[in-house]
Amino acid sequence: MDHLPRYEFQKCVSRYRGDYQQKSFSCWDQFLTMVFAQLTYRESLRDIEACLHSMSGKLYHMGFRGKVARSTLADANELRDWRIYAEFAQVLIRIARPLYARDPIGVDLDQSLYALDSTTIDLCLSLFPWAKFRKHKAAVKMHTLLDLHGNIPTFIRITDGLVVRTKENILLQRRYSHPVDKSTGVRSDHTVILTAIESAKAYPDALRRISYFDAETEKRLKFLTNNFALPALTIAQIYKCRWQVELFFKWIKQHLRIKAFYGTSENAVKTQIWIAVSVYVLVAIVRKRLELDASLYQILQILSLTLFEKVPILQALESSDSQEHLPVDSNQLILFDS
Repeated sequence: MDHLPRYEFQKCVSRYRGDYQQKSFSCWDQFLTMVFAQLTYRESLRDIEACLHSMSGKLYHMGFRGKVARSTLADANELRDWRIYAEFAQVLIRIARPLYARDPIGVDLDQSLYALDSTTIDLCLSLFPWAKFRKHKAAVKMHTLLDLHGNIPTFIRITDGLVVRTKENILLQRRYSHPVDKSTGVRSDHTVILTAIESAKAYPDALRRISYFDAETEKRLKFLTNNFALPALTIAQIYKCRWQVELFFKWIKQHLRIKAFYGTSENAVKTQIWIAVSVYVLVAIVRKRLELDASLYQILQILSLTLFEKVPILQALESSDSQEHLPVDSNQLILFDS
């Protein structure tokens, strides 16, 4: 928690009057409680309440000032503006990005490289009627622009789960063929145009189609781009780097609490997602500032079992060097003591 800019957090709270007429359970208490739930994989509001009560003697030292009760937390998630936590996540992102600015991305480029994609978070339609996705299904979409230097999200927008039709057969006409070095995996490099009437009307300019054989997966891939300046191999490598955004979505869905929600309103869902993003970025900041070799996954696993321990995280990581993965047993949490 020492790595969180408290002053910036309070600015976000003041902007949306988050603590107006709140005396017993502040936005900071709410944030700490939800971070605890993320880091220790709590299943429900009752679960959060029980585990924090078992650590009541340590909560003041950790920054808690209000009493944590499931009804109070539920009301806070339902009523306090989710934009408080969205803006604070952006503050953490602005801190994290310079820390990872010099990290390699796997492509020899002087420019910054970003990946843009979205993922669908499934919800139950009967519990989340405001997030209608299909006739019998609810969902929200998380649109993310990922900085591939350190895989730090630079822009996130959460919307209803909109459906976009994709066309399986794109009609293209080849105009020119360019020479390629097939030893690199590139099989062809063509200048093409869209030939379907509607497609050509929407985008009449020429495109570049590159065919590439990936020896690792033994798959032949075809890329379409409007960049004619970069070598064909670099285009293929850029697309491979783009897969990092898919890994980012997979990572946060597996290791953070954004599949099971503690509230059903739109405000509660967005609050939980933005605090989950804050946890991801915060762990990335701590990893860089403490110069840890461990992955974000390993750090999260260690924190899940030693969150209230006085043993420094560096020492915990050193003691786990011989173990590839640490087991996560949520029942052990209340057994630890200083």
